Amino acid sequence: MTLETAEKQKLIESHQLHATDTGSVEVQVAMLSERISKLSDHLQGNIHDYSSRQGLLKMIGKRKRLLSYIKGKNPQSYQDLIKKIGIRG
Repeated sequence: MTLETAEKQKLIESHQLHATDTGSVEVQVAMLSERISKLSDHLQGNIHDYSSRQGLLKMIGKRKRLLSYIKGKNPQSYQDLIKKIGIRG
């Protein structure tokens, strides 16, 4: 359920704030969202994979903490990010 290098680079390029940005909150949330999506698909077919389910819950918690951080720092950036990623209807 890891992201390949090309996928990571594509996500970084689409969410980075400046040319050398690889670890901003926006990039981290985008990468976590992609990993969560892939792991959710995996768990649809492998319902007894409890270790992966625990990892999924940890990733969801981390993404939630990062989103609450960015919401407190810059609410407009938060709104743009959730719209761009397509989470939270």
